[in-house]
Amino acid sequence: MLLLIILTGYGITKAGVFSPKTRADMTDIVVYVVLPCSIFSSFHKGITTDIIMQCIVVFAASLSLQLFVIVLNRLIYKKYPPERRVVLQYATITNNSSFMGLPILGAVFGPTGILYGSIMLIPMRIFMWTSGLSLFTRMNKKESVKVLATHPCMWAVILGIAYIFVPFELPAFLSVAISTVGETVRVLPMFIIGSILCDIRPRDMLDKDCYYYSAFRLFIIPAVMFGALTLLRVDAIVTGVVVLAAAMPTAVTAGMLSEKYGQDSAFASKIILVSTMLSIVTLPAIAAVMQLLSPV
Repeated sequence: MLLLIILTGYGITKAGVFSPKTRADMTDIVVYVVLPCSIFSSFHKGITTDIIMQCIVVFAASLSLQLFVIVLNRLIYKKYPPERRVVLQYATITNNSSFMGLPILGAVFGPTGILYGSIMLIPMRIFMWTSGLSLFTRMNKKESVKVLATHPCMWAVILGIAYIFVPFELPAFLSVAISTVGETVRVLPMFIIGSILCDIRPRDMLDKDCYYYSAFRLFIIPAVMFGALTLLRVDAIVTGVVVLAAAMPTAVTAGMLSEKYGQDSAFASKIILVSTMLSIVTLPAIAAVMQLLSPV
């Protein structure tokens, strides 16, 4: 289903209906409106103590994943020149778990997938705007806290958690409006991903460094997480969410920060496009396995 939507985004871009400006505007709508509504809607009054405990497990797994990739970064990119090494290390610390991940987690695991996915994003965003950003520039603690504190998805998680415990419910019209907007998370980001794929040129697919990186980002990292969580006998749905989120391609912020701070932005664009293109094949395969192991 998601692949068909992505192909639709690709088709309407090729036809000239979906312009670069439209894509930029829709990206802002998704980040600042759709994703926060989707995250908030996943926190509902019916959440049980067991689900809260599983959220804690998801948070611990996500934190462990971030620590693991930081160690991995020190080992696998030593041979690269500094301008490429910075891009590769940042792209390993953070991936597209928010923009692309939440819609896929929702499609595979339902609202529980979005709930667990939003919890998993907390450590990733912290590392993304601290150790990740420090690869490009020295940002002081005050600036890092400001970036985190003003991000709409972080506030959606905070308000969602608070809503579980407040002694009242939102009016039905407001709750339905928020959830309806949030449900478009399964469509709009996929249109944008399809549009991005139109930017891929054949020569962009020839850089072997993109495949070296993609092997870790799309295969090895999620495989390690799957093995560790399976050995620890973690809940099947939690395992599925963590593994699938860990298998997402490069975040688009890798390109933006590379351009802003004078690193190899052309290479950053390549790994974004190549890893996203490859994920069209890898993600459905991993999602099918995770859904088989943890049906919902």
